[in-house]
Amino acid sequence: MRPSPESLSVLPLVIGVVLSPSAVDAAAFRHAGQLAGFVDTANSDEIYRDARGRALPGLTWLRESVSEIIFGRPSTKHSDSTSPSVPLSQYRDDVVVRFNVTKPTDQVALAQAIKIKHLDVWASTPQFVDIRLEESQLRPLLRLIPSSLQKQWSVLIPDLEEAVRATYPTKGEPTEYEDAAERPDAAYTKGNIFFHDYQPLSVITSWMALMETMFPSIAKMESIGDSYEGRPIHSFRIGDHSGDNANNGTRKTILVTGGLHGREWISTSTVTYLLWSIITAYGKESMVTKLLKHFDIVFIPVLNPDGYDYTWKSDRLWRKTRQQTRVSWCHGFDLDQAFGSGWAQTKLQVDPCSESYGGDEPFQAVEATRLADWGRNQTEKGVKFVGLLDLHSYSQQILFPYTFTCDEDPPNRENLEELGVGLAKAIRLSSGNFYTVSSACEGNTARQDAANEANGGSAIDWFYHELHSRYSYQVKLRDTGIYGFLLPRSQIIPTGEEMLNALKYFGDFLLGNNGIESILKAHDRTLHDKGRVELK
Repeated sequence: MRPSPESLSVLPLVIGVVLSPSAVDAAAFRHAGQLAGFVDTANSDEIYRDARGRALPGLTWLRESVSEIIFGRPSTKHSDSTSPSVPLSQYRDDVVVRFNVTKPTDQVALAQAIKIKHLDVWASTPQFVDIRLEESQLRPLLRLIPSSLQKQWSVLIPDLEEAVRATYPTKGEPTEYEDAAERPDAAYTKGNIFFHDYQPLSVITSWMALMETMFPSIAKMESIGDSYEGRPIHSFRIGDHSGDNANNGTRKTILVTGGLHGREWISTSTVTYLLWSIITAYGKESMVTKLLKHFDIVFIPVLNPDGYDYTWKSDRLWRKTRQQTRVSWCHGFDLDQAFGSGWAQTKLQVDPCSESYGGDEPFQAVEATRLADWGRNQTEKGVKFVGLLDLHSYSQQILFPYTFTCDEDPPNRENLEELGVGLAKAIRLSSGNFYTVSSACEGNTARQDAANEANGGSAIDWFYHELHSRYSYQVKLRDTGIYGFLLPRSQIIPTGEEMLNALKYFGDFLLGNNGIESILKAHDRTLHDKGRVELK
């Protein structure tokens, strides 16, 4: 009897228990099994114990077979899952609005009004500022801003409660991705069930452990330290260290991070998609294989595990960490403001209750300290960080140092711009989406112009300045505001695909080649021709 797609979808967790039982706990197994419709509450513990007790021969055969199952065409039938545990009623009266802001005086006025009202800024660019607020707060806000701004706004998300609900795995409801699974383009046929939905922290951890078990010759999963609440911050290193590639421990390394802000789920999903795509391309795609012979790529999908877990259990839109601050009722630090570089540029003390509070001093946030200590330790062992891709959402921007000031340029600004433009072009050629490229200081207008807000302490500045990571970027992923932080599940794979093309361009650039653009152009022409046929 042929196993059903639903049964096969839970196979990664079953095999993870068999091959690496210490890495997969019963709770994660139960969640994944129920998500796939393979186990229920009554039989999950029995299956878990049975799986732990068995030993499967033929690891090589198993790895290849399971890879085919896991990474092949996904099932079009939606698997079951539980409803979100987050109380959705807390978003019932909220909306997200956009103010079109172009004049510096208007930017300052809006930022001051935001501070007075303690509003949640979702995005700030030189062109617009997106704000989440209760609908009843809109009129009082308008009274605080100049008349030139009072008509320069529009509602982006009128029903925030429903938008939040749509991002959680939902029982019995087909997703847009699954509806599109029959389409012939690669963005939908290359995925697996893991990327059907956003995944909770326990499932991500178990999945990473499985990837290490399946690809032991080139993969290593480690913890860079624990979060404030004691959760491991996992890293996943991919690289070919065999034979002449060993380099006696000295290794050029690209770091890809996500999940600095809890609510930015697409950043975490994209890091895991890149991890999976790179590890399964090794030995099959010549450029990826060559890259991994010369470079390691380290993926950290969830740098803020406490905040990420909190978004699954209490507040989908939580941004910061969960660390206690000097104000007892205000928790959390903004990890994008918590590193030591450019800290002296922060002249005034900021509010611990602010969404962008980075701390009273550098590295007060536990998770920022863990990453910095790990980075320093790696360099002492001979690792040379040559690049950083710090993934966030949203607004489709590629930002390079410095964040803390626009009055000073990094020494290799021209090179940073050149590669940044190349990354944006790789994305555009693969998906048609436009990403802007600029210095990070230009992309933080609203918060930087607020009277008491910090503008130093970013990870890209610290890695660039302290660890000499020559090519450090913050990439703000899809979209440009229609969904904001609540990007539908249907866009997990397309977002991953366009960033995969950017990462390949990044690697090709570091290898000293430029051939990937011709590949992307050919791919773009193919998609364009398909689109013309469909329109007919």
